[in-house]
Amino acid sequence: MTLLNDHTAETAVERAAFVARTAAGPAAEQVDRDARLPAEAMTALRETRLLFAMVPPELGGESASLAELGRVVEVLAAFCGSTALIFAMHQVQVACLLRHAHDNIALRAFLAEAAQAQLLIASATSESGVGGDARTSRCFLKPADGGFRVDKKAPTISYGAHAGAVLVSAARSAESSPHDQVLLLCRRPGLELEQTGTWDTLGFRGTCGPPYRLRARGPLAHVLDDPFADILSQTMLPVSHVLWGSVWLGLATRALNTAKSFLRESARRSPGSLPAESRRLVEVAGAHQRLTALVHEAAARCDETSGDELARPGAAVAMNNLKISASRLAVDVVGGALAVTGLAGYRNDGRYALGRLLRDVHGGLVMVSNERIAANTAHLLLAAGDV
Repeated sequence: MTLLNDHTAETAVERAAFVARTAAGPAAEQVDRDARLPAEAMTALRETRLLFAMVPPELGGESASLAELGRVVEVLAAFCGSTALIFAMHQVQVACLLRHAHDNIALRAFLAEAAQAQLLIASATSESGVGGDARTSRCFLKPADGGFRVDKKAPTISYGAHAGAVLVSAARSAESSPHDQVLLLCRRPGLELEQTGTWDTLGFRGTCGPPYRLRARGPLAHVLDDPFADILSQTMLPVSHVLWGSVWLGLATRALNTAKSFLRESARRSPGSLPAESRRLVEVAGAHQRLTALVHEAAARCDETSGDELARPGAAVAMNNLKISASRLAVDVVGGALAVTGLAGYRNDGRYALGRLLRDVHGGLVMVSNERIAANTAHLLLAAGDV
């Protein structure tokens, strides 16, 4: 049975390979050049039923593990970084709903409906005016017609214009502390996004995340019961760091394979001797090996660890360090591959071009800023006391 006849007959990773072939080549170049959504890849993701593979069968999924979804992300990233990052960010939102919906009938019904329609779910947890601190909200929940309304200025909402729903953080009420936050499911038609700026970035251009003013209304059943601080520490941050690490790993894998192909061709032109750049390839391969182990081990650990345990200081420190280390190692791998390929990798018009990978991979250093994460980690280390 072939992928084209029945995508669900294949594993998630095998279906990802089909999506990657759809996302690769001219489509990926157009996405990057025009800063447009990778529409072809999104269609293929829906056709292969991968967007909600994480949810259990009774909700329309297949209970895919985080480790398995990480491998899907790697495959996608090797061909189109924007496709991989959109998929990863969407999975973070699915994970938050799945773990924290509990017995909320309305939220579970939404998951089943979204899985059936393969809706994209975006995130609006950043806010203008709070200095990038996701644990602080200036906007707040307001009562409206037995439900809620919210008005938020977001500096970015990735793929927001193309999402069927957005998870939004807000203070619990006008009287609440800015740190007493809740997470809201906001969906169309009660969701309005007013674009307030442009999207012209160095890399990941197809994620399409301009700033928005978000206005939404919804039923109180769409307010998750767990405090946002718990959702953030137990699910959002660890899942983000694992799946973002998988994006960086996929980019690094493509760069390493490109460097290998370049050296193989060079060796064929000069039989009996290895090019001088082959020594640098050893360093690149070593960094890639460390990155692979780091990301895969973290994914396996998350699959085996409860949310409460992931929120503990030691686990939070480990996840923060994963993000910092993985993003730096990925930059080392892609930069090293460029040193191996030289001008052939520096050119944008050849088979060894590394420009898009190089621009995308630097996004890992600033999404979210490694400096901010390091500062938060220092606070965790001090709060945890001596080891």
